Amino acid sequence: MFGFRKTLDIITLFHKPSSPASRKVLTLLKQVSANSSATATIDQASDYSPKRSEEFQLDVTENPPTADQLQTILGYVGPKGISSIIEGAVNEQEALKKFKSNPDSFKRPVVVDWNIGKALAGDNESEILKMLGALPKK
Repeated sequence: MFGFRKTLDIITLFHKPSSPASRKVLTLLKQVSANSSATATIDQASDYSPKRSEEFQLDVTENPPTADQLQTILGYVGPKGISSIIEGAVNEQEALKKFKSNPDSFKRPVVVDWNIGKALAGDNESEILKMLGALPKK
């Protein structure tokens, strides 16, 4: 009789306002977030703006991740993606060590979908939309 509402997925952007790439990603995420919460109308039927089937909570932070968050993110990107998250690191131990000595070694922007366990560094719009399940309909 009573239904429980599913909690919203959390998408975190580790943001650096001075970075054009980071500002571009923030704009994209805000657009997808706004579109996912809008109900489609006839006018929107031909709209090619990126949409996600489910709403999400956008968490934007200028702070670096905690050590635990970083370890989780490194697990999400796998061994091949570690250098995209921590500059110059080739494995998880080295990444954690570099981050501990210099938190600025964490590259931004990084988008993390904690619910599906994926993270992406950089501003590759199509990869971000793919991760969010929001590729434009053509």
